[in-house]
Amino acid sequence: MGKKVVVGMSGGVDSSVAAYLLKEQGYDVIGVTMQVVPEDEEYEEKEGGCCSLSAVEDARRVAFKLGIPFYVLNFRECFKEKVIDYFIDEYMNGRTPNPCVACNKFIKFDELLKRAKALGADYVATGHYAVIEEKDGRYLLKNAEDDRKDQTYMLYNLTQYQLAHTLMPCGEYRKDRIREIAKEIGLLVHNKKDSEEICFIPDNDHGAFIKKYMPGKVKEGNFVDKNGKVLGRHKGIACYTIGQRKGLGIALGVPVFVTDIIPWSNEVVLGSEEDIFRTELIAKDVNLIPFDTLEKPMSVRAKIRYAAKPSPAVIYPEPDNKVRVVFQEKQRAITKGQSVVFYDGSVLVGGGVIETVL
Repeated sequence: MGKKVVVGMSGGVDSSVAAYLLKEQGYDVIGVTMQVVPEDEEYEEKEGGCCSLSAVEDARRVAFKLGIPFYVLNFRECFKEKVIDYFIDEYMNGRTPNPCVACNKFIKFDELLKRAKALGADYVATGHYAVIEEKDGRYLLKNAEDDRKDQTYMLYNLTQYQLAHTLMPCGEYRKDRIREIAKEIGLLVHNKKDSEEICFIPDNDHGAFIKKYMPGKVKEGNFVDKNGKVLGRHKGIACYTIGQRKGLGIALGVPVFVTDIIPWSNEVVLGSEEDIFRTELIAKDVNLIPFDTLEKPMSVRAKIRYAAKPSPAVIYPEPDNKVRVVFQEKQRAITKGQSVVFYDGSVLVGGGVIETVL
């Protein structure tokens, strides 16, 4: 029997085919689904959700079809602390969090890896679209074969130890081929819809979710312009993000956008679209993959959100594990709390959390 690998199975097509591919490669595969939704949460089932009860059953059926052991592990307490509580705290402080980045950092490639090692496994594996490569004794993370599905943005926090003990077999394939493989081997999830919303907020209404968890804490306040003039009332800063135009509930005769959120005064600043374009930012909590520290300025391609296209920029080292990022062209709605990531060709250099917009 080959080396043992624990595959995080979400019940979707990607992780299901990842388990199949690894078994075909001779690995001793164990399927695991992580329970993360709090037990007292009234969770609305939604096709494609990676945390729903139906996802567990889909994963179980796939594991049975592949003939591999399958377990459901409880990660609820850790997920609440590291993902849900963080998510709420960021919005309450005027920032826009990225829960998938936090889940990858603290749950899938930390807690799951620890449990996998405790089970005697050599690796964890997921259905992520990215390529792990070893070069000159250093592990690199590179863009997936399918650039439309590339998920390296969400994975910039991986350490050398984690990369050394992680497998991502889907990164070598295009998504349509992954679905074909699933259909060829008779997996019912071959045409299952991809999960696109925040997994623990299936209706995608983060404001309502936070109000439920923090009753009485999300308070109304003022919409103001950049000079502090009151324009109207908002329903709570946790309900907004930089660049937002729709759903503001205010009519001023011209299109307006959220340009800033000020938690200490409970104000949401509105302005023109021109006001949300910037070229510089400071990122904190930086993790670098090809090397340990940034010693001098480096030309990269960088992007400030998952769906953005990488844009030419220069990153400069700053004290306290921070970097300054200067883009050649203005970027729309650089948002505090989101992640900025850097690329050198197809290699992910690293990334950090946007702390300041300059």
